Amino acid sequence: MKAAYYDKHGSYENIKLEEFPVPDINDNEVLVKVKAFSLNHLDIWVMEGKYPVEIPLPHIFASDASGIVEKVGKNVENVKVGDEVIVYPGLSCGYCEKCLSGKDNECSQFRVLGVLENGVSAEYVKVPAVNVFKKPEGITFEEAASIGITYTTMWHSIITRGGIKQGDIVLIHGGGSGVGTAGIQIAKAFNATVITTVGDDWKVEKAKEIGADYVINYKKEDFVQKVKEITNGGLCDIVVDHIGSNTFNGSLECGKKGSKVITFGTTTGAEVNINLRKIFGKNQTIHGVYMGTKGEVFDYLKLFPHILKPVIDSVFSFKDVKKAYEKLLSRQFFGKIVVKVD
Repeated sequence: MKAAYYDKHGSYENIKLEEFPVPDINDNEVLVKVKAFSLNHLDIWVMEGKYPVEIPLPHIFASDASGIVEKVGKNVENVKVGDEVIVYPGLSCGYCEKCLSGKDNECSQFRVLGVLENGVSAEYVKVPAVNVFKKPEGITFEEAASIGITYTTMWHSIITRGGIKQGDIVLIHGGGSGVGTAGIQIAKAFNATVITTVGDDWKVEKAKEIGADYVINYKKEDFVQKVKEITNGGLCDIVVDHIGSNTFNGSLECGKKGSKVITFGTTTGAEVNINLRKIFGKNQTIHGVYMGTKGEVFDYLKLFPHILKPVIDSVFSFKDVKKAYEKLLSRQFFGKIVVKVD
């Protein structure tokens, strides 16, 4: 099979295309012929050697994909050969207390496909059968490949951990990112007032088109002051921050008394000085989120494509995978960047 991989850490320029053996599956696994995969910043952190585990090299990367079932193990009953599917990338042991109680993202062995194991940047990928879900009707393979990490993380953040209620006020940073676009859609499903931030004027109208009520260009305006103006000082019920050190203290400021502040990204750094008095003074709760659970995937897939639908910025051919990552790093995109596996 043809695969995109790298054999040393560093820039996306190290990516190569070569032939690899098609993976062998066991009795509980599925072999998927990959039709498309989408990019995540996680790919960059792993690629650059910044992930806090040793990555086996050479490494086939990326985590989110869609495709067609090519082969199934003899114990597999949830899908059959020929089914169009989404590959959910959260891997866990399946038998510990956390897994059996539906909290598989808290399993001590929880990890993301494409980090320690070979990922989806290839013509075929093998995964446990429990990590394969039938693709909802009415969405393309490119859209299906954009669901996994983004929608699972935002669903877990806003609904499971944030406890969103009808009509809440929600601040979501990075409204033009994959997770940002997913979060806006999920929050609007609860009739929330959604405030989001972007870094370019051309993204403002695009964010409004998918449901954002207020859009702040954080490069031109102080987002904390704008949130105070928009809410008449009432502030937000839920704040989702996947940016990191540049925004986190401001995010805490934007939360009202009793608010939930969600963190799952550190693109601007992970070290933050926090005034604890402000947190307990407002009875705030900070939630650290690392993806979500397989059960949540069942919940949100029912909403595609009528209520939730991935926003695709651009689709690249397999041979242009380097250009796809170049665009990801440029930040000049809105939604998900996808690679079509020809």
